[in-house]
Amino acid sequence: MKKEEISDFCKSLEPVGRILEDPDYNVWGCSPIYGPDGKIHVFYSKWPNEAQFGGWLTCCEIGHAVADKVEGPYEVLESALKGRGGDWWDSMTIHNPTIHKVGDKYALFYMGNCDGTVYTKRVGMAISDSLYGPWKRSDTPIVLPSETRSDWDSINTTNPSFLQHPNGQFWLYYKAWNVDDWEHDLKLRDVDPVTPDADLHTNRAYGLAIADKLEGPYVKCPDNPVVNVRTYGAGMQCEDGYIFVQDGKFKMLMRDMGFYNHEYGLMFESDDGIKWSDPVISYYNSHKYFDEEPNGLAREGRFERPQLLMKDGKPEYLFCAIVGGKYNTCSGIVLQLKKT
Repeated sequence: MKKEEISDFCKSLEPVGRILEDPDYNVWGCSPIYGPDGKIHVFYSKWPNEAQFGGWLTCCEIGHAVADKVEGPYEVLESALKGRGGDWWDSMTIHNPTIHKVGDKYALFYMGNCDGTVYTKRVGMAISDSLYGPWKRSDTPIVLPSETRSDWDSINTTNPSFLQHPNGQFWLYYKAWNVDDWEHDLKLRDVDPVTPDADLHTNRAYGLAIADKLEGPYVKCPDNPVVNVRTYGAGMQCEDGYIFVQDGKFKMLMRDMGFYNHEYGLMFESDDGIKWSDPVISYYNSHKYFDEEPNGLAREGRFERPQLLMKDGKPEYLFCAIVGGKYNTCSGIVLQLKKT
């Protein structure tokens, strides 16, 4: 059993509660931001309950809700983005949003696909003058997979994490994996390519693409992948990155996929945003913070898609996705960082 190294971030967390529980929709990946109207705006993944959990890959859209307090109640507004249909690269599903203010505009990064499989997942961006839209989407993905089959990011690009670097550049981190790893995984498990979580042997890692303008072009860093947990041991991975800068350090939140277990969160630190420290624990599973009855769902107790509500350049609340809740599907959940 690996010795647990615990971050100060982890030590500061206190429970708030579930948010955006919906009788009709699965809710996932809640990305919050303070608006100029004084409200908390949350952009989140949502898909109909009848599609079950796998609907994130086939019929997801980006919801938009506002509240006066982090714990709610939230007013659900018109969805910000939906699949565009037709021949668009993001015609089918829109998923895993992360919202950021850049100058006097708002940038909403997301993953889209066009055929309901992992093979066409790509990172895109929508820009607006207002959190209420309208949103102008990128006509093409802003980061593409490598065309070389053996490269680490040859199958797709997904799960964006964005930062405006202190030097003024725009840094976009993204998750990807390799075609050979993925197809090897499928053969071992004899599963269909669209089956969620067919990932026991796939190597999820994170790369970086850099642009001088928000709209791009984004150029891949030659040091990619910049975060690759497989270097610590076979079967170790991570995903769901969220990047921020605090006290002069770059920090990255991730979901653990084998370094400690598949339930904790990880935190990496860096002086330059490229070379990262060994991971430590950024959060435990939900049972550490919330007293909920077991419901027998897959992923029970696991926080996913960590996103931060920042105030004055510091993290104030941690928003995650989690299964369960009053409708036994999934919802958002919030923890507060104690002030020190």
